[in-house]
Amino acid sequence: MITTFSKRMPLGRLTAAAILAFLFPPLVGAVSRSAEGGDKLFTPQDVSRLRFVASAAISPDAQHIAYTRIVPRDPLNDENGTAWVELHVADRNGRSRPFITGKVAVSGVQWTPDGQRLAFLARRGDDTSTSLYTIPIDGGEAVRQLQFGSDIQQVAFRNDGRQLAFRAVEPLPKEQQTYRDKGFNQEIFEEDWRPTKVWIAAADGSGTPRALPLEGSAFDVAWSPAGPHLAVALAPTPLVDDSYMFKRVSVVDADTGRVLQRIQNPGKLGAIAWSPDGRHLAMISGADIHDPADGRLMVAAFPGDGSLRDLLPHDETHINSFAWKDDRTLMWVADEGTLTTVGEVDLEAKRLAMAWSSAAVFSQLTLSDDARSVALVGNTSQHPGEVFAWSVGDDAARRLTVSNDWLAGLRFAQQEVVRWNARDGLELEGVLVYPLNYQPGQRYPLIMTVHGGPEAHVSNGWVTQYHSAGQVGAARGFAVFYPNYRGSTGRGVEFSKLGQKDAAGREFDDLVDGVDHLIATGLVEAKKVGVTGGSYGGYASAWCATYYSDRFAASVMFVGISDNLSKIGTTDIPEEMYLVHHRKRLWEDWDYFLDRSPIRYVERHRTPLLILHGRDDPRVDVSQSREIHRHLKTLDQAPVRLVLYPGEGHGNRRAAARLDYNLRMMRWFEHYLQGNGEGIPPHAIDYANAWGGN
Repeated sequence: MITTFSKRMPLGRLTAAAILAFLFPPLVGAVSRSAEGGDKLFTPQDVSRLRFVASAAISPDAQHIAYTRIVPRDPLNDENGTAWVELHVADRNGRSRPFITGKVAVSGVQWTPDGQRLAFLARRGDDTSTSLYTIPIDGGEAVRQLQFGSDIQQVAFRNDGRQLAFRAVEPLPKEQQTYRDKGFNQEIFEEDWRPTKVWIAAADGSGTPRALPLEGSAFDVAWSPAGPHLAVALAPTPLVDDSYMFKRVSVVDADTGRVLQRIQNPGKLGAIAWSPDGRHLAMISGADIHDPADGRLMVAAFPGDGSLRDLLPHDETHINSFAWKDDRTLMWVADEGTLTTVGEVDLEAKRLAMAWSSAAVFSQLTLSDDARSVALVGNTSQHPGEVFAWSVGDDAARRLTVSNDWLAGLRFAQQEVVRWNARDGLELEGVLVYPLNYQPGQRYPLIMTVHGGPEAHVSNGWVTQYHSAGQVGAARGFAVFYPNYRGSTGRGVEFSKLGQKDAAGREFDDLVDGVDHLIATGLVEAKKVGVTGGSYGGYASAWCATYYSDRFAASVMFVGISDNLSKIGTTDIPEEMYLVHHRKRLWEDWDYFLDRSPIRYVERHRTPLLILHGRDDPRVDVSQSREIHRHLKTLDQAPVRLVLYPGEGHGNRRAAARLDYNLRMMRWFEHYLQGNGEGIPPHAIDYANAWGGN
């Protein structure tokens, strides 16, 4: 064993949920390192056909759970594009019925107040914009309930079912649209934005919607169960940076649009929800303006002075979802290290008994009206997101859906949590997937996958993605390592701030220390270590290929940062970069931004580097990849290749680009970590036959 997980105290504190996670067996049986299950190996083509549940909502009477399922397109046979999103409904026993399927993109699924219909957003038939539809739970066709002149982004129903509020941009005047259609579609950068407004309409679609006179752009709306009150999350503009850093909640009179109360959430903002009696508003918020992530469960009284109280102030966790159980009690799901825990807390900030725990990683918590039944989305090391349900009296949540029955025919490698100490003594953790058919005493090549953010983390659940080797890498003889370096979420606010003002410093030293730990255990061959990641993980991949080039034999950089001097001036999140990353402006410390840039160390480059980037990336401009590629090509000290994806942004969304990425990544690592490493792999790929069989 590389670690003895059950014999060591979890990071921070040992919760009841953590103890239960060790004592009770996982929902899906563990697999030995020699692999059990089927006889087929995981391939990139398998990754491209993975289906998973994205959201789940329990009905008011707890008899049904509506859920959306992501269905990817076949990259070799379907028209290229993003995945389809279907609507299904499962009963309490897991019997599932398809409601809206096929070539559809359903979103915003919720139950109508009477619990008899499902409401959802979609563009169907002759729709020119996203419209609101409802469909009866007992059968029948979907009916278009509300159509607007622009895409409806979100809908919130009033409790009596007679009115609804929705978010949408005001449609362009006909004359202006005519000019646009003629090609006058120039962009006045960050000036010609149009705010998303909150509109009030009759729930049956009759009449003309009216816009509320609110300042700013709306990103969320929730209707109070008591009275004509709306909670609206507003930012100064619809720009991404404002949506990240400056969303603030206002309580608004739905009849007049008058702001009744402003709630000063101190930083980033997540979900908001009213208490059943309408006297409190809960939200997931940052602890302050410098908190990298919304993860604190806070509550404000209404009416009141707008102040917020943290209900779990001492928890070293990040709340990912919550629901009101009654007027004074909330149930929550929190990311805690590589686990998730579920618990309850009351308005006096008194933590109540943990609800349950399991090996699954949970999110998307919803409750029935009587608060005795729960629906969630959960994943494990053996499957991506599925619907789970729990009712009072159950020992654990039950898995209700199976989106990929063919996974039972694949061989899975063992996956576990590993811990190590950084060079300054800080205890860190990550997730390790062993090579399939692992033999103790034998050393293996390693693919280290660095998560983005850095305000994110990897849980001990499903880790195989188009951009992440996971079980594909394990099947081909690699160990695959996912380190949660300092600055990651899941360990509280203080830990998530440890990388601030120190980009590429101790946070990336943590990565090397994690690799050294795996080498010291005897698992990893020191000269066969690769690194990959996207966004901030792409930054790490560039850093490891330059500054730490002597430690890495191959690197795959995806939408990554190479030059912080130019990155600050070309990103769509400059304020986030200032407030929760660097905590200083470019002109305040030019040397810092240069010293923390991989281009500063290009002369150290000896690591074969594959660079991949969406050509339309607004977050990390494609020039970041072009720049380091040009310097490394000029120096010509090691192989380097740049692959651009037209039409893709900060991550690949289309089926063909995803498969191409996975194939190129795996071929690069096989060539330099398992092959003779000579030359550079050919740039052409035979998609139909590349690693398609077993």
